[in-house]
Amino acid sequence: MEWMGTPKVSAAHEISATALPLDALRKVPRRAIALLRMTVLSRGPQLLLVSFRCMSRRGKFITFEGLDGTGKSTQMRKLAAVLREAGHKVVETREPGGTATGEKIRKVALDSGTAGLAPLAEMALMFASRAQHIAEVIEPGLAAGAIVLCDRFTDSTEAYQGSGRRLGSEAVRELHRVLCGNLQPDLTILMDSNPQASVNRARRRNQRVSKSSSRSHDENRFEQETRSFFGRVRDGYLAIAKREPGRVAIVDARGTPGQTHQKILEILSSKLALAGPKRTHHVR
Repeated sequence: MEWMGTPKVSAAHEISATALPLDALRKVPRRAIALLRMTVLSRGPQLLLVSFRCMSRRGKFITFEGLDGTGKSTQMRKLAAVLREAGHKVVETREPGGTATGEKIRKVALDSGTAGLAPLAEMALMFASRAQHIAEVIEPGLAAGAIVLCDRFTDSTEAYQGSGRRLGSEAVRELHRVLCGNLQPDLTILMDSNPQASVNRARRRNQRVSKSSSRSHDENRFEQETRSFFGRVRDGYLAIAKREPGRVAIVDARGTPGQTHQKILEILSSKLALAGPKRTHHVR
């Protein structure tokens, strides 16, 4: 078999047992070669018999964590807009939820009408949603080279169920290893604020949504918890950040949304070196 001219490669195409002239290989751009998974089957004076697959560049996984009312959703939307403006493909999603199955689980887990849910059952629901979410949304997005932005991930389960419900971190981390393949975010933005102020803000928001919505369910179940519960949740988050400082970046969320957004952009630039926006974004 003879290969004439410069080889053309495709991220979705695999060629097996191809006779590749050494001169032709030298004409392939270095960037393309970096994406090739090559297996040399045999070698001659002028030819390599190779099997190769061109691999697409894997995306980045960025999660937003913190108590409700710290502005996670707002900041995630702002970051998504900046990244898209810079030319990145972006997937925005949330937990629990993110899939049809996950959204059904979300209704059960967060509805204030769900009474008597055992802590272990609560944790199991979160991981059921997450396992489906990873398979259906997160992993396909990363494989396609997208930046996946997720409002909550396993750190939430460790903080809320592990610390808040006192189930412990080890159980959460073991379930994550077994059910989620130990998938870790490339970067986690931990939005930190005064627990009571954040929870009060979340309660007011949920009350407004409940009054203006015709839905028969709400998302107020966790907001009914005590101040000590939210104190434990915050402590759990800070313990995760201390344990994994390379992944988790704490952001003081007590400033204006514009100030917080600027802090997040600075973290993103230093941690992941992602391309910045095409024009300057002013703090408001």
